[in-house]
This record gives sequence, C-alpha cells and structure tokens, in this order.
Amino acid sequence: MATRKSTVRPAKAAAAKPPGRIQRRFWLTYPPQRIKAPVIWELGHKFSLVTNIRQASVNDEVGIVCLEIDGAAGEIEAGVQWLKRAGVSVEPVELNAMES
Repeated sequence: MATRKSTVRPAKAAAAKPPGRIQRRFWLTYPPQRIKAPVIWELGHKFSLVTNIRQASVNDEVGIVCLEIDGAAGEIEAGVQWLKRAGVSVEPVELNAMES
C-alpha cells in the first residue's frame, strides 16, 4: 500500500520585527466629510507604515476606527500628525494588563 506524502506545511515562526520598529494603536474619529476618503490607505502609502484595522464602526455621520500602526517611531508620529491635519481625531488606545 502506497503512503501519501503530507502536503501540510509546518507553521512559520513569527517573524521578528526589524530593529527600531514599534506598534501602536489609536482610535481614529472621522468627521462626516472624511468618511468616504481612503485615509488609512493614504497613510500607508505616504509613510513607511503597516496599518491594521482592529475594529471599526462607520455610518453617514461619523466613522470610528481602532487602527494598529507598525513602523519606526518617527514615521508613526509623522503619520499621526498628517492624520490630524487631514481632519481626523487621533487618540491613543489605552491597553490594560489583560489585553497586552
């Protein structure tokens, strides 16, 4: 009887972050005129940042997004300032000991 070789590949080890890269989470609040704009896409293209939407609630009047941003501290700060200039309210997410 012939045996079949498994095609399941072992899981890759979690990739280590390059030195100097950090991760931060922010609550973004969009005013009505910015809800349909691709703000998060622009953020990831204007700055050397990786974005990850962790939670979102959007309607015609307001958009609220919990956004995780990965990158160099200076790039994150520049990106946050850009978001604020674009009319988006940015507040850091406070994680408790159970969430971290």
